[in-house]
This record gives sequence, C-alpha cells and structure tokens, in this order.
Amino acid sequence: MDSFWENSFVQTAGYYSVTVLCMVLFLFIFEIVTKYKNWEEIKKGNVAVAMATGGKIFGIANIFRHSILHHDSLFIMIGWGMYGFFLLLTGYFIFEFLTPKFRIDEEIEKDNRAVGFLAMVISVGLSYVIGAGIH
Repeated sequence: MDSFWENSFVQTAGYYSVTVLCMVLFLFIFEIVTKYKNWEEIKKGNVAVAMATGGKIFGIANIFRHSILHHDSLFIMIGWGMYGFFLLLTGYFIFEFLTPKFRIDEEIEKDNRAVGFLAMVISVGLSYVIGAGIH
C-alpha cells in the first residue's frame, strides 16, 4: 500500500484536491472580510472585483505551489499553505490601512479598476515573497 501513496499521479491528485479545497475555504474567508459579494459583483461584470479576486486565487495557488515544492508531507504542506494564506490576508488588511484617503473595498465595489489592479498585483507580489520564505 505504501507504493500506492508514493506514486506521482496519486500524490499530484492529492495535492491538487487539498489545494482546491483550501482555495474554496480561503475564498470563502475573503468573501466574509470584504464588504462586497465577490461572485455577485463578478456576475454583474465588475472587472475590479474580478482582478482583485483573480489576484487572491493566484496568490493562494502560488503559496501552495511553494509549499508543495518544499514539503513531502501533506499535513505540513497544508500547514504552510494556511500560514501563507494568513500572511496574504494580513497583507490585505495592511493595504486597507495604508490607504486612509479612500476605502479599498468601496473603490473595488464601484469598479475602480486601478484599485482592483493594484489589489491583484499586491496579492500576486506578496505570494512570491511568502513563497520564498517557505522552506
């Protein structure tokens, strides 16, 4: 049975499945902390929300990519992925705090694409920094 779990196809399917489940959970958490409803806004064609959400999806996937590369254990990979998500979420709050002249969530909800793009780039950029720290 050990050879089954050591099979590359089985490991890849396991990492993929766990990452997708974690991504759904983390996007649900982002849905709770943002003032707008991500999927309702995307359905309405709000490009700023789509960019910000896309950046979060990429950021989460990139963090898990690094976690998978550096860990053999599924549980350790999940732990580092969760820690990376916590840091990404913290970055979201720091971004909100560092822009006192306007509210990030309100601007993204109003389809301010400049703010949506900046939110996307911050999520992607931070995911590379977080990923570099995973070892």
